[in-house]
Amino acid sequence: MNFNRQPAILVLEDGRVFHGRRFGATGETYGEGVFSTGMSGYQETLTDPSYFRQIVVATAPHIGNTGWNDQDDESNRIWVAGYVVRDPARVVSNWRADRSLEDELINQGIVGICDLDTRALTIHLRESGAMRMAISSEDTDEKKLLEKVRHQPRMAGANLVQEVTASLPYVVPAMGEKKFVVAALDLGIKANTPREMAKRGIETHIFPAGTEWEEIFKVNPDGFFISNGPGDPATADQEVELTKRVLEEGLPLFGICFGNQILGRALGFDTYKLKYGHRGINQPVLERETGRIDITAHNHGFALDVPLDKTTKTEFGEVKVSHICLNDDVVEGLELHKDGKLRAFSVQYHPEAAAGPHDAEHLFDRFVRLMQNA
Repeated sequence: MNFNRQPAILVLEDGRVFHGRRFGATGETYGEGVFSTGMSGYQETLTDPSYFRQIVVATAPHIGNTGWNDQDDESNRIWVAGYVVRDPARVVSNWRADRSLEDELINQGIVGICDLDTRALTIHLRESGAMRMAISSEDTDEKKLLEKVRHQPRMAGANLVQEVTASLPYVVPAMGEKKFVVAALDLGIKANTPREMAKRGIETHIFPAGTEWEEIFKVNPDGFFISNGPGDPATADQEVELTKRVLEEGLPLFGICFGNQILGRALGFDTYKLKYGHRGINQPVLERETGRIDITAHNHGFALDVPLDKTTKTEFGEVKVSHICLNDDVVEGLELHKDGKLRAFSVQYHPEAAAGPHDAEHLFDRFVRLMQNA
């Protein structure tokens, strides 16, 4: 424990309190408390827009030893509302590091806490569910903070896409020969996603949330991609309507994470909030048709309510659950078939693997084959 740090306090909406010490910027912050089980990849986690308005608890006990570099950001800023670690590294030990993790947290004004029992906190969140949380290294009055926490908005019903999407369209060119053009809807896209497509000869036109179909159609896309993003998918009505239009046009479609939920809603299914969600880079997912198991990167607190035991007929074709989580049978992917052909597919996890294992990168190749066959 570093006694040179000023005291800090963490308060949960159910009244549970943890005492620790400041890590990162001095201040006060609020968000939905969630935990991430990744042993590494904290830089990619912190810069993932899907974590907007969430306070992330790192379950790995020692965080920060590889420092912070200017190459591994998944967006242009840190998006988490706060960061909770047990033991911050005292020394940065990586040749790629430009500065320490704490330096970057301070630079971007991210309030955190350390020197507390993150195992006990994680168990509490697993048993009681993700909930609103506060961290403060300024006002450590437990009763005052608890009252403030209980006045914070909940994640259920939160429409956050417009807070994280790009302000203007932009293009990520293909590497080498251009083979396809993909229109990507940015709901909080991570930088490695268009990079993975670029490696496969795809020129990716990234459009802000709220873009109309007529604007997307101008680039004459060969396929349509729906990204990850934060908030409650039940609020994303505009994105659902756009996806329906894409399906009507017969454009090959691939969605990940929030995009999986958007596709599911466009096909007529509902979403629901998970008790504590899936977050981390070690989640086992079964591809039901082949029996293949991938260890995958996750970040979602909502899921699709789709029958596991049957194919469902929709106005756009027949839908089946293609992937499930082996931990809890949560729907992890959909396939849409029409006239015997695959028309669209989606997964609930992150095949761009930033950070995470590379098991699911083959899904980008599948998207290429889908566009080729179209």
